[in-house]
Amino acid sequence: MSERERFDRLRLIRSPRIGPVSYRQLLARFGSASEALRAIPLLAERGGGRASVADAGAVEREIAATRALGGRYLLMGDADYPVLLHQMEGAPPALIVRGDAALAARSCVAIVGARNASAAACRFARSLAQDLGQREAVVVSGLARGIDTEAHRGSIDSGTIGVIACGIDVVFPPENRDLQEALAERGLLVTEHPPGVQPLARHFPARNRIIAGLALGTVVVEAAPKSGSLITARLAGEAGREVMAVPGSPIDPRAQGCNLLIRDGATLIQNGADVMEAIGGFDPRMVRQGSFDFIGEPVSSDVAQSERAAVIGLLGPAAAPVDELIRLSGLSPAVVQTVLLELELAGALERHAGAKVSLR
Repeated sequence: MSERERFDRLRLIRSPRIGPVSYRQLLARFGSASEALRAIPLLAERGGGRASVADAGAVEREIAATRALGGRYLLMGDADYPVLLHQMEGAPPALIVRGDAALAARSCVAIVGARNASAAACRFARSLAQDLGQREAVVVSGLARGIDTEAHRGSIDSGTIGVIACGIDVVFPPENRDLQEALAERGLLVTEHPPGVQPLARHFPARNRIIAGLALGTVVVEAAPKSGSLITARLAGEAGREVMAVPGSPIDPRAQGCNLLIRDGATLIQNGADVMEAIGGFDPRMVRQGSFDFIGEPVSSDVAQSERAAVIGLLGPAAAPVDELIRLSGLSPAVVQTVLLELELAGALERHAGAKVSLR
């Protein structure tokens, strides 16, 4: 990949209304980021709106700031972009990392749990991380308070990856400043956000998909029924990864999420041996997700208005699977994906997990 193409790919994903799915589809259709950037305004116009692309100067400043902080980019298509993460439906097209990217190529296990975890759970998370490290597994977590912090502390000497919901120059929570720097120096620090981005609430579910995507399996140590840790577990399960949980007291609200996971089929975990046994028979082919690119015959520069109307007529405020739109419309996947892409660039379409879409 040329430096020009790398720059244009970063500019493409930094452009408004371009998400991971539309990014892949634009590259699949136009062959290069530069051609995709040129096509965006016309595609948005066909979708009934307007769109702009990221300012080249702003992207240049971002790259300079990233390098000044000791970070570097991993783009989809790079040899060291994490293979398992690439299989996720919403995998980020661009990662910014500090540290040893080779850690992501080893057997990774995610450990997540409550921020307000009990002392016993924190001790168990730290011990489990140490146990997994001795078994040559790399521990992935989110550098949050509680379970995440202890998981990183237990695996800092053997290999750990911290995924954050902000820029690499931002520390959250503040008390983890030294730990975050230690991960960047002795492990791997990962984010999809440019420098300076603050940890907003909407960033954390997106961070969770990266945690789940990097790992062969996810262990939930302690979690309430509606916690972010259960989002990570759900994403792991949807991607075909192993979901594991540590049982807890039925009278402790912080253990209810784990107990519910076990009731619903998650593997019960008591030590590192249990984890390694659960992921031992893992076949990477199992996590290969369906194609989100253009399929079949090439698409002409425009779609017939009747075809566009047929797809739009099937859309509404409720999320619908893309494959159902293809079936009901009777149109080729490439034509349906073209119409959806035009609507998304125009700001009229919202994408949801599980390859579902709805009108905004």
